[in-house]
Amino acid sequence: MTGLRLDAVEVHLDSTPIVRNLTVDCPAGTFVGLLGPNGSGKSTALRTVYHALRPRAGAVLLDGVDVHRHLGPRATARQVAALTQEHAGEVHLRVGDVVATGRLPHQRSFSPSTEEDRAAVADALRTVGMAGRARRPFADLSGGEKQRVLLARALAQQPRVLVLDEPTNHLDIGARLDLLDLIRSLGITVLAALHDLDLAAAYCDLVHVLADGQLLAAGPPAEVLTPDLLRQVFKVAAHRTTHPITGRPHFAFASLTAPPADQPAGPSDRPPPAHVDAPPLLLHEGPP
Repeated sequence: MTGLRLDAVEVHLDSTPIVRNLTVDCPAGTFVGLLGPNGSGKSTALRTVYHALRPRAGAVLLDGVDVHRHLGPRATARQVAALTQEHAGEVHLRVGDVVATGRLPHQRSFSPSTEEDRAAVADALRTVGMAGRARRPFADLSGGEKQRVLLARALAQQPRVLVLDEPTNHLDIGARLDLLDLIRSLGITVLAALHDLDLAAAYCDLVHVLADGQLLAAGPPAEVLTPDLLRQVFKVAAHRTTHPITGRPHFAFASLTAPPADQPAGPSDRPPPAHVDAPPLLLHEGPP
């Protein structure tokens, strides 16, 4: 297995610093979460890992090898696969064809698929439970099925590191849990940007919390995700308990202006009165 490290990474977009002096350690075989509000730099940091962006400073290291200095995009893609939020290019393809694009880093230009390519595609589809749907149009699938197919495409690359950008976005709770259970079962190194803090606490071995492109805290979820930190980063009141099934941290949130449960609601907090229909207006059309 391969370990991943972002070492003092800095990224500017249009001369604006988006990520600043970011160090993230992903020991081999761990599931690591990047957490933070919108605009905190999570997706930008991920894009440096799979060669979509080049850091202005710092390095992205795979087992100590700087991917931007010593590996090109194709060589990196043989080791790092990404599940991103942009999927427009797959709309008109069949499921098997979508997954087959994951073999491109292993193929020469204009070369036909090999038996090894076809075996890798079939194995990836079996792994995600979509083997029977290879000929289905990708556009006809549910959201959860699409994410499984896109994960299969990433697995067809036979990567040693998997990068996920909001992998559970727009999925129902059952599909979210199924997808993350599947990803955890792979046993490879995972770096994922996540919004759902309950899911991060349930699935991540380590979390790194970002704000304004900088790292604020890192470590096991139970140590890092405290109510004080969540108030500081997300501007919410957080109540933390222990999940009765998983034993992991579990959260309830409220706005900072929400009144405590034992405080009676003020006039502005009371719900509006139920609507009562006025009696019908009777119109005379002439003398009785």
